[in-house]
Amino acid sequence: MDVVTELEQAPADAVRDAFVEFARSRGDAALRRSGGPEHLTASCFVLTRDLRQVLLTHHRKGGFWVQLGGHIESADTSLADAARREAREESGVADLELLSGRVLDLDRHELHGGFSCAAHWDVGFVALASPSAPVHVSSESLDLGWFGVEALPSAVPPGFAERLAVIRGRAAGLLAGSAPVQASEVDRGSGS
Repeated sequence: MDVVTELEQAPADAVRDAFVEFARSRGDAALRRSGGPEHLTASCFVLTRDLRQVLLTHHRKGGFWVQLGGHIESADTSLADAARREAREESGVADLELLSGRVLDLDRHELHGGFSCAAHWDVGFVALASPSAPVHVSSESLDLGWFGVEALPSAVPPGFAERLAVIRGRAAGLLAGSAPVQASEVDRGSGS
């Protein structure tokens, strides 16, 4: 798995550079839960094709609504593969496919005492699905649900709505056939 190359294809900014440096300095340990208290994780923002709804999981340990995702496994061939696998496992949507293999979100977040890890360096991708697709709540979740991007539940992590707005802008660029837009090119306040 060439994690550094995958990360280098994310939109260029200081956050991307920090992720690349973390992956380079930690090597394979960055990919494994057993590699230390901080490591990479892979997540997937599952959106409807019109980008107006998002599938969220009510995370059992975290106690908040968030995108699907989790730890990287040895059988995963890429970060994108890990994100797709996690989304399928946690949603039950078997035919879920990524919009692109490009990284569209990077978010390092500290974890509270309910987790065995200190921090996740989360690498996010986007997949499209129909809100009518059957879903299944995994053991890692309390619930699973589709939400309008302008009507997110109140229990989301700080900054989640703003991140989702940027991700939607990048996904819209991919759907239109252009390269993902930079965070600075998206109006974070409008939700589009």
